[in-house]
Amino acid sequence: MADTAGALDDHPELDNLPEWPLDTIAVLVTSENSGAPHAIPVSWPVRAGDRTILLSLRYNRGSLARLQDRPQVALLILGGGDIALCARGRARVVLPQLPDAPEYAAVAIDVEAIDDHRQGAFAVAAGIRRTVLDPAELHALEARVKFLQSLNP
Repeated sequence: MADTAGALDDHPELDNLPEWPLDTIAVLVTSENSGAPHAIPVSWPVRAGDRTILLSLRYNRGSLARLQDRPQVALLILGGGDIALCARGRARVVLPQLPDAPEYAAVAIDVEAIDDHRQGAFAVAAGIRRTVLDPAELHALEARVKFLQSLNP
């Protein structure tokens, strides 16, 4: 069996989070109590600093409860402009209820490591795209993101 310890040490990391398109869809990975990973898509993560990301998470989803029990998380971001990274760190609830969306909590990820997954052989031209089926939901998402952008976690 090949020794992979050196390969892990050589994995490229970024010092700071890059900018990504506003409408980026990311994948949040939390852990079950058993330690098993659980991944969900999250809409429009907000870059709130060189090593901080903000999300709005709905209360009726299990990810919010999981990250409160086990705050170590990973957020995979694939976005236009050749953004391909995994931000790993600790999540914390910044605000339990958003003012105009009480069914959502504001969550900050304090990023400890940023794995750079860009490759020289190809570039991420565009991230995951979704078609808006409910204009009211798009408006609500835009309002949540605008609020997150105003926070100073």
